This record gives sequence, C-alpha cells and structure tokens, in this order.
Amino acid sequence: MDSPDRSGIGKESLDLHATHQGKLAVVSKVPLSSRADLSRAYTPGVADVCREIARDQRLVWTYTLKANSVAIVSDGTAVLGLGDIGPYGAIPVMEGKAVLFKEFAGIDAFPICLDAEDADIVRIIKGITPVFGGINLEDIAAPRCFEIEEELQDLGIPVMHDDQHGAAIAVLAALINACKVTGKNLEDLKVVVCGAGAAGYAICRLLKCIGYDSNSCVPVHELIACDTEGIIYRGRPGLYHNKYKFILGDETNTAKRTGTLADAMVGADVFIGVSIAGLVSQDMVKSMNPEPIVFSLANPVPEIMPDQAREAGAIIIGTGRSDYPNQVNNVLVFPGIFRGALDARATRITDEMKIAAAHAIADYLEYPLPERILPDPLDRGVAQAVAKAVKTAAIEGGVSRYER
Repeated sequence: MDSPDRSGIGKESLDLHATHQGKLAVVSKVPLSSRADLSRAYTPGVADVCREIARDQRLVWTYTLKANSVAIVSDGTAVLGLGDIGPYGAIPVMEGKAVLFKEFAGIDAFPICLDAEDADIVRIIKGITPVFGGINLEDIAAPRCFEIEEELQDLGIPVMHDDQHGAAIAVLAALINACKVTGKNLEDLKVVVCGAGAAGYAICRLLKCIGYDSNSCVPVHELIACDTEGIIYRGRPGLYHNKYKFILGDETNTAKRTGTLADAMVGADVFIGVSIAGLVSQDMVKSMNPEPIVFSLANPVPEIMPDQAREAGAIIIGTGRSDYPNQVNNVLVFPGIFRGALDARATRITDEMKIAAAHAIADYLEYPLPERILPDPLDRGVAQAVAKAVKTAAIEGGVSRYER
C-alpha cells in the first residue's frame, strides 16, 4: 500500500480529516432547552409515537428518520483505486459520500463499514432495514457485489450498488450528449468497454440493454468488453467460472472477435475505460473510426491522458477527474436517484428509474458542447432534476407506495 500523499491536496485532506476528526456529526432537528422539549422528544411523550408505529408499521415513514435516511454499506474490498483496504480504511470514503448525499439531496446518510463475510453482509443489511429508507452498497469487490445486490432486491426499500449503476447511468448520460454534439446515433455506435468489474459489467448491460425492457432502453449497435485477458467472447476458455463475464460473453461481441484490447479498438466509435492507468496508446485511438469518443475513467490516472487522446484524434474526451473537462462522475447520479426513490417511497430501484436518471442528467444541459457534455457535479439543480424524473418513473412503474 502506497503511503499517503504528504503534499498538495493529499496533505490538505489529511489536515482536514484530522482537524474535524472526520466529516460527519449528528445534529438534532428539534430543540431541547426545556423540560417540555425533553418530554416531547423523549419520555414520556415518545411512548405514544412508539405505540402508533407498533399499531401500524407504515407510520414509521411519518414519525421517524426512515423516510429520509440511507445506509452506505461497504466492506472495504474495492475502495476507489486503492483496492482491498478493509472496512476501517473505507470509513473516510463512506463519510464523504454521506456528506454528498446531504449537500446535494438533503438526505441523511450513515456510513456502515462492515468487517464481515458475504452471507453476513446480507444478513446484517436485512437486520438494519427498519431504520433506513434506502441502502447504497459501495466499494464491494466484484463478483460479490453483484450477488449481494441481487439478494437484497426484495427488502421493500431501494437497494443500489452505486459503483455499478451510478457509473453506468453517468456514462449513458455522457454518451447521449456526446451523440448530440457529434451527430452520431446511439444505436449506430460500436463501443469498447475496458474493465469487466462492477462498473464495466453494469455499463455493458445498460449500453447493450441486457436485461432491460426494449421499450425504454436503446442498445448500441455493437459492444465488445475486455478484461485483463483481452476480448471477452462466447466460448472463451475459463469464462464459465465467472457467471457475470459469461453473461457478457453470451450477450455482447456478436461477431465473436478475439484478441487484445488493441484489437478490439480497431474500427470502434467509442472507448470506455473503467480499468487501470495507461492501458491505451495513441496508436490505439488512431485505429478507431474517425472522430472517436474516448471516456478514459480510471482514477486517479486515466487509461490515456486527455491531451494524448486529443492529439490522436478523439473529438470528445471524458475522465473521472475534476481537473479536466467532462468529468463522468456518479455524484451526478446517486443523490438524485435516491432522493427520487425516497420521495416516491419506492420499494426498489428499477431499470426504468435508472434510464430516467440518465436522460434527466443529459437533458439538464440544453446545449451540450465538446468540452461540456455533462452538468457541473457541483450544480445542486442536477439532483433535483434527477429526483423528479426518478420519482415519476417509480410511480409509473408501480413500485411507489403512493397511489397514482
């Protein structure tokens, strides 16, 4: 494990966290300055609130924090670009995410970092469900993250693994607006996705509409997924050992191309990287179709740096970094999608809600430009627009507790 950066932004961040001992605090919503305040907020008055909820469990949404709370659950096995640093190392990231939930969507979110095995994670999350209106799974390694999310879909509250779906929704929004700028059509694109972990798997499924309703999802023309062994294709030796890569091999790469990432990129319109630094050369970008779109999203160092991609002919370039134009970041997604789900009192987050979120983000920019295909991540209005679209999709999709 690399030692912390003791200069620049790294030192500033260390100082910030040390000064405040983290980034979160619990703040009371009600006054507590008199005996009457104490009686209303706690005993004896609270007993009547407890009786009402015990009589009708649905009233928990009215009388408690549940209606506006999300648990951010991680086991620390896939934190940022740091890898498996454990639940203690994950706490600063989950705290930060809780701050983003509050700042952008007004949601009270709590970091829950678990030192537990997979089955225990599912059991623990089910056990804490009474308190929370939603569960945000975060920084859990693939393929465990897929299995855990699948097992939690019947909790009766929305559960979403943000590393998967937040990334996929942000990429789709960016690609929608990149098409507007370039005049390309989404359904005509040949796309290469490098990285078949949590983000890559979800991006592939969304762009190819694997498991999505054809009435709401428009698939790209061709998609090739690559991992550390090269192109994923049906029948590749050893693929059956990984259920999720097997699905990608079965549902993508219809031409059954084989070879390396460089082979995959020949003749592609779009490259989407969610892998590691430096994998893509200028020659690889030059081998793509004219005026390619390059989303090089590895953090902190992209698969190819923006200036190199531009010199090689890329017309639109996105990264995951805030110091370059076109930051493709899931902060545009998760505050609004959970705000909308909570406002609808949704029982789950559906595919239609995800697609609605992507289009809301894309449509937020009336006139996208080559160096501005996505809204500013700090624009508070994005979460409101996403929340409105997601709430509508939840109600129309029949997963809201509110009647139409």
